Amino acid sequence: MVARAVAAHARRARWPLVPKTRRVFAVGRPGRATLRRMGIDERNVLGGPLQECGTDPVTGFYRDGCCASGPDDIGSHTICVVVTAEFLEHQRAVGNDLSTPRPEWQFPGLTPGDRWCVVGVRWVQAHEAGLAAPVVLAATNERALQIVPLEVLQRYAADVPDDLSSLG
Repeated sequence: MVARAVAAHARRARWPLVPKTRRVFAVGRPGRATLRRMGIDERNVLGGPLQECGTDPVTGFYRDGCCASGPDDIGSHTICVVVTAEFLEHQRAVGNDLSTPRPEWQFPGLTPGDRWCVVGVRWVQAHEAGLAAPVVLAATNERALQIVPLEVLQRYAADVPDDLSSLG
């Protein structure tokens, strides 16, 4: 089931994606507040308001600290993870180096323990290899559910909900 969702997303996103240029993170891109004003209400995979993922380093496709996703986020940077050394190494091995700083993309490089909005398909790759990073469900955009089922994300939950009855 996950493989079919990944394949469908890859077709919609015209995968593989080419690297983004400096213009991608230029001033004036719509952030979470702008998306909300446009009537796009970002929700998390649990159905609540999308929570902040990380600000040190500042994450998100829009570099606003949240896994907000709009029409120009073709890669779907919607899953908030706490990166591990194993996840970073796996990502490097599959051609997605998240450790090396890339200032031209406003990317500082990640170290274990950082919280980061990752591309859904890349997280699924790590999951299928047994190396997925823990997921912060309250900060993971509901659009991630187009790529990976909630039940799979819940197995990697790094946050504890207020209502513990939802844990089964």
